[in-house]
Amino acid sequence: MAGILKVFSGYWSDKVGRRKPFVFWGYLTSSIAKIFFPLSQSWLALLFLRPIERIGKGLRTAPRDAMIASSSKGEVRGKAFGIHRAADTSGAVLGAALALILYFFLKFDFKPILLISAIIAFFALIPLFSVREKARRPKEDITFGINLKNLPIGFKKYLLAVTIFALANFTYMFFILKAWVVFGDRFPLRPATIPIILYIWFNIVYALFSIPGGMLSDRIGRKKVILLGYSLYTLTCLGFAFFSSLISSIILFALYGVFFALIEANQRAYASDFVKEELRGTALGTFHTSISLAMLPAGLIAGFLWNYNPSLPFIYGAALSLIAILILAFFLKTEERHG
Repeated sequence: MAGILKVFSGYWSDKVGRRKPFVFWGYLTSSIAKIFFPLSQSWLALLFLRPIERIGKGLRTAPRDAMIASSSKGEVRGKAFGIHRAADTSGAVLGAALALILYFFLKFDFKPILLISAIIAFFALIPLFSVREKARRPKEDITFGINLKNLPIGFKKYLLAVTIFALANFTYMFFILKAWVVFGDRFPLRPATIPIILYIWFNIVYALFSIPGGMLSDRIGRKKVILLGYSLYTLTCLGFAFFSSLISSIILFALYGVFFALIEANQRAYASDFVKEELRGTALGTFHTSISLAMLPAGLIAGFLWNYNPSLPFIYGAALSLIAILILAFFLKTEERHG
């Protein structure tokens, strides 16, 4: 539901000529839902609250990315998206570290920890009050279908490559699970300790390389950097399929972090480059919705293959990512950047 909402929130932000209200209400909706998580007394309440939290994400994602694109010139747009991804990932790492400190050292229960994290989420709203959005005239005569039709052919070819890659890019939980299977009982530690450490290591690398990755695309081009990211993902999947030592896992989780740093910011920046300001919300919403819809079958396929052999999902991911690489490399010409 949240994935489908992204394309409509992007289109609505184009139509009314405003991004900020969608971003504000999206963050507020998610924050309010999170407050009630630790206060819930039954799983039915959580079943109701979780979609509301996701609706907030669906409401804000495309308009927020359109704001980032519009606030940065084409030649520094990769860096702008890189800063956003670095900040987002750094917050996740610090949040996880805070939760570990509260739980292991200060002996907090889970509910107070969740309540503290929910309160912190409201602080994301504060910077929005200082954002001054350039007013644009609403476009009453523009329909959703017209906006989709007006998206350039180059963007649609790019979307094909991105969607196929999203089918290969199943959730990071399979990488964590593979590490747990390999290292669960090898060390005199709690079974999940090594996978958790490797996951934190992945996020640290991801955060550190996000800004340099965005700047690299500003310098040599988005397409080249995204192709490099896809190639690193292929190598990472093959590594997880065939290697199982601790040293190889440390290297592979680092490669996985660099891969995320190269594509998460630059795929959004590249999608923004294809279109002018008045279509950015629709383009980025279509981009995010396509990825969201592809990731569901990606996880199901990976889970199905895992039941036969834990290495099969990674072979599948490597094979499908090669197809995305070929489409992006030979089927799509580099497009002109729009300011």
